[in-house]
Amino acid sequence: MTLPARLVPLLEQFDFAHRRLSDRLAGPVMDSGNGTDVPVGPLTDDEYLWEPVPGCWSVRRHADGPGERATLLVGPGTWGRDASPAPHPVPPPFTTLAWRLSHLTEMLALRADHTTGTRSLTRDDHPVSGDADSAVKGFDSAAGAWRATLLATDDAALDTVGHSAYPYGSDPEDPFLDIVWWVNQELLHHGAEIALLRDLHRSRARSEPLS
Repeated sequence: MTLPARLVPLLEQFDFAHRRLSDRLAGPVMDSGNGTDVPVGPLTDDEYLWEPVPGCWSVRRHADGPGERATLLVGPGTWGRDASPAPHPVPPPFTTLAWRLSHLTEMLALRADHTTGTRSLTRDDHPVSGDADSAVKGFDSAAGAWRATLLATDDAALDTVGHSAYPYGSDPEDPFLDIVWWVNQELLHHGAEIALLRDLHRSRARSEPLS
């Protein structure tokens, strides 16, 4: 199938944002932005679960219960992500790298399912990773599922309201083209936040006095 012309730049933007974030998380190098490779180590469990300020929302073991101002942990299995039904806390809690990466992964995986999959998965079906390695692999897998969904999209689908039935956004009310644009924005801005958290963690480690 020929990719619709309107979708081509959005797919290219998605591929760029995914590659930048994936390289930033896994290493061994990332593109500095001007074509120069910059060494970067793989994400560690300490970075993944680091809580820079008190009261963070993160991913936690269900056995430990939700964090401050969260009322539940979403996700099956051992781990879940801090959450609260609307209305959400104000001001919003600071979210850890783990929370943000879990949010991105879930969004990509579930939107793919609600577009070209079973159209049935919920947050209670989506696993939450408790370690960095499985979280990065899960993110890449979800990004691949969303990319496959885009490759299966024809021109008529881009204008179809509700082509994606993802239940945690405006998908049922918006043309699919708007949803594709929005997913890119989510990936770009959360990817930038995740990269900054890695930088802050590295700088924090260098500034701590030796014991």
